[in-house]
Amino acid sequence: MMTRYRLLIFVYYLSFSYAFSIALTSCSSQETPTVSTGIVAITLTGIDDDLSGLDVQLRNISTGSVFVETTNQKGTATFSVTPGLYEASTSQTRYTTGNEYYSFNGTSGQITVMKGLQTTASIAMKRAVISRLVIKELYCGGCMADDGTTPFYYDKCVILYNNSAEAASYDNLCFGIAAPANAQATNNNYTPEGRLNYEGEGFTPVWNGIWYFPATLTIEPYSQVVVNIHGAINNTLSYSNSINFANPDYYCMFDPESGYNNQRYCPTPSEVIPTSHYLKAAVFGQGNAWPISNSSPAIVLFQTKGVVPASFASNTANYWFDGGNSSSIKRCIKVPNDWIIDAIEVFSSDYATSCVKRLTADIDAGYVWMTNKKGYAIYRNVDRQATESLAENEGCLVYNYALGVDDSTDPSGIDAEASRSKGAHIIYQNTNNATNDFHERQTCSLRN
Repeated sequence: MMTRYRLLIFVYYLSFSYAFSIALTSCSSQETPTVSTGIVAITLTGIDDDLSGLDVQLRNISTGSVFVETTNQKGTATFSVTPGLYEASTSQTRYTTGNEYYSFNGTSGQITVMKGLQTTASIAMKRAVISRLVIKELYCGGCMADDGTTPFYYDKCVILYNNSAEAASYDNLCFGIAAPANAQATNNNYTPEGRLNYEGEGFTPVWNGIWYFPATLTIEPYSQVVVNIHGAINNTLSYSNSINFANPDYYCMFDPESGYNNQRYCPTPSEVIPTSHYLKAAVFGQGNAWPISNSSPAIVLFQTKGVVPASFASNTANYWFDGGNSSSIKRCIKVPNDWIIDAIEVFSSDYATSCVKRLTADIDAGYVWMTNKKGYAIYRNVDRQATESLAENEGCLVYNYALGVDDSTDPSGIDAEASRSKGAHIIYQNTNNATNDFHERQTCSLRN
């Protein structure tokens, strides 16, 4: 594969004291401020390469207006904008030979632009190795019961996918959720400058408990593994809009001995699911069920190294407390960022003005919107160029994808599930930026 560079920039909201708007506008940069504007020059750092001609976006925190400019040969993008508080972030994917590649992500702090003055700011891009294993799909928002008025939330799942042409094997593979559980909840983990207080510390706080595969998981090339989170049964017998998880190929999170024994969340799995497919839990917080959000979770897939998951989770030296509150309700463990294989930051469409990031830019530089109660899923976009380049896909790809929700869709235009059913090998986009990598899908793919 030839080396190529792609910079995907987005700007997100970091301080919960300002309102969010999704209005989108653009402007042209000027070299000198006018009587009503100020200049801000943003320089990208951390990559020893030609950074000219790359798009950069700058977002006004208060109005939500987004401005786009390109970098010069020094990696600097210059904007002329009205005074106010702004934020910026950047993502670049660097490809190497074979299946190994990296993402470089970074965010600015709050940038103050003053009338008639010039401000400088920098974005330090952080490097992360991209794994062959990705989260292909997350279904956690529930659906409506057959009466059309009552939501049903106890049928969640996550689907893993081997995004390469080689088999992938993982020991000590774990799932966790970042705190707070909901993106719209009050988040006391921010500094006065609008940054997460653990940014740059090399870890991500994972809350309440973790789930892990009790044995090595091997996924064949371009294949997936379905992991039920709640309700590993045929839910369609009671809720026709739900999902049938009674499948011997599926895995499920079921370990009542751990303390996660709430039968409403975790009924005894279908007898067709082998017990060897039951994930184990390690609980370090409070509660009798894994509290993954049904509106806006931040889910983390990671692999413990040099220690088994249960021992890692029980080591008090790894504890960290959400918001600095030492209560066991707020207890988290510090997962080293270099253990993290993939992650998704989800924001709730019902709380567009109050959602804030929990994952740092090197873990997920973006977020994806989700509407719950409607059976929608979060689905990874197809890397069109990489997928079309596979010779075996000739005649197998299905286009005119039409399962997005409103303006959230897969920009590749490829219907991944329809193509897979015809034998195509799909390569999904993976830039460590959920804004670019995911869209909201009208149904979970398991209902196809």
